[in-house]
Amino acid sequence: MTRYPKSGHGRRWTVAELKAIGASWHGDTLADGDGLSGTVRLGDGKAVTVHWRYAFKRERRVAWHYCGTWPVTTLESIRAARDAARDALKRRVDPNEKREADRLAERERIKAIIEDSERRKADDASVESMVRAWLRSGVLRKDGNAELTRVFEKDVFPRIGAKALRATTEEDLGGVLGAVVSRGASRLAVTLYRDIRQAFRWADKRQPWRRLLMEGNPAELLRIETIVGPEYDLSNVRSRVLTAGEIAELRNIFARMASDHKHAADKRIAPRPVQMTTQHALWISLSTACRMGELLMAQWKHVDLDAGTWFIPKENAKGTRGKKQDQRIFLSRFAREHFTALHRLTGKTAWCFPSTDAETHVDTKTVSKQVGDRQHRFKNRVSLRGRRNDDSLVLSAGLNGDWTPHDLRRTAATMMQALGIAPAVIDRCKNHVLAGSRVRRHYMIHEYDEEKREAWDRLGAALAQILAAAAASSGRTDVFPPKVIASESVALA
Repeated sequence: MTRYPKSGHGRRWTVAELKAIGASWHGDTLADGDGLSGTVRLGDGKAVTVHWRYAFKRERRVAWHYCGTWPVTTLESIRAARDAARDALKRRVDPNEKREADRLAERERIKAIIEDSERRKADDASVESMVRAWLRSGVLRKDGNAELTRVFEKDVFPRIGAKALRATTEEDLGGVLGAVVSRGASRLAVTLYRDIRQAFRWADKRQPWRRLLMEGNPAELLRIETIVGPEYDLSNVRSRVLTAGEIAELRNIFARMASDHKHAADKRIAPRPVQMTTQHALWISLSTACRMGELLMAQWKHVDLDAGTWFIPKENAKGTRGKKQDQRIFLSRFAREHFTALHRLTGKTAWCFPSTDAETHVDTKTVSKQVGDRQHRFKNRVSLRGRRNDDSLVLSAGLNGDWTPHDLRRTAATMMQALGIAPAVIDRCKNHVLAGSRVRRHYMIHEYDEEKREAWDRLGAALAQILAAAAASSGRTDVFPPKVIASESVALA
C-alpha cells in the first residue's frame, strides 16, 4: 500500500509524521516525491524504520538507488542523496556505479593510509623490537635465552631500547657497553659486545631490519678493546692459582666465620658464615677439578657414595671446541666426605644444590656471586643492596689479586702437575675433549680409569694434609705440612 503525507499529494513527509507511523504499516510504501519512496520495516523490539530509495530508468527499465534508512539517516541526508543521484544522471552517470566507484576509491584511500602508517611504523622500528625478534627466532641458548634476555632487559633496553634502529649509532652501542664497564663488569661487557654484534648481524640479513641498516651496521664499528681499556685481558686467560697457604687460609676463614657467629651476642645481626653448601661446593670443585656449573647442576641420582663415583652427563658439561662428553669422577676420600656432608643437608631433594623451591638446581652463578661479593675491594662497583659487600674471602691480604671458583679448577690441575701426574691424565680428569683426528679417537679408547682414580686420590690426600696442618696450626696460614706435594716451589709457592 502506498501512503502519502497527511497534507496530500505533492507534499513531503515530516519527521513528526514518520514518528507517528505504527507497526500496522509494516511493508507499506511512503511516497516523498521526485522519485523518492520509502518502505516501512519493523526492526528489533518492533522499532519502525523506513528504507528510502530513488527510482530512475536504466536501459528502459526501472532501477533503484538506495538513499538511506530513517531514523539512522536524517531526512535531509536522504533527500540530498536523491538529489546527488539525479545530478549524476544528468551527467549520464549511473548513480549506483558512481557509488561503487566511490566506495572502491575510499577503500583504496584507507588502504593507502594504513600502508603509509605501517611503513612509517616500520621505519621507526626500535632497537628493542629488533632484539626481541632476534631472541624469538634468531638465537637459541641452552636456557631458552633466559640469561640473554635478562642482560638485554637490564643493560640495553633501558638505555637505547626505544631508539629507532635506523638512527642507532656506534656511540649509542658504545655507551651501553661503557656503562657496564663503569660498574666493574668488563667481562660481562665483552660478552654483551659479542651478543649485540650477533643480533645486529642477524638483522642486517633480514627484512625489514636490513632496510633500516642500509647506511651501515653500527655494531660492526665497535671496538671492544677501546671500551674495556688496555688493562683488561680480552683473551680472558687467567693464571690465578691458590697457593697451599691460601688454601689453608680459606679453611681457617670458614672456621673463624662459624666460630664468630656461634659466639655472637646477637646472631640476628651478626654476619653469617658462608653457606655450608657453598663451602662444600668449593672443596668438591678443588678436589675434583670440575667446573662449578657442572657441580651446581648435579643430581643425587648421579652420585654413588658407596662406590665413590659421580657421573656428569654431557648435557651438563661445558665441553671444549664445541664438543661435550660424559665424565665419571672417582671421588677421593676428601671429595667423598664433602659429598656425604652435603647429602645430609640436601639429600632429601633430587638436587645436590637445590633451588629455594627444590624444583631445580640453584643458579650456576650462585657460588661465584657469593665469592665475589666477599672480595669487594676488587669490584669497581657500588655496594649492591641485599648482597654481601665485604672482604671476608680476600686471601693473602689481596697481594695475589682476587680469586674465583673457576680458579680452583686451575689450582687442582696445577697441584696434580706438581704431584707428578701425567698431563694426559690431568686433561682427562678435567674432561677435556682431546685434540686429534676422529680416527685416532675412535681407535685409542682407553678410559684411563685407574690413572684418573689415582690422580684424584693423590690430589685429595694433598688437600687433606694442607687442611689438617691448617687446623693444627691454630689459625696460622703460613705453615705447610712436609711433603705435601713433590715440589712446593713449582706451583704453590
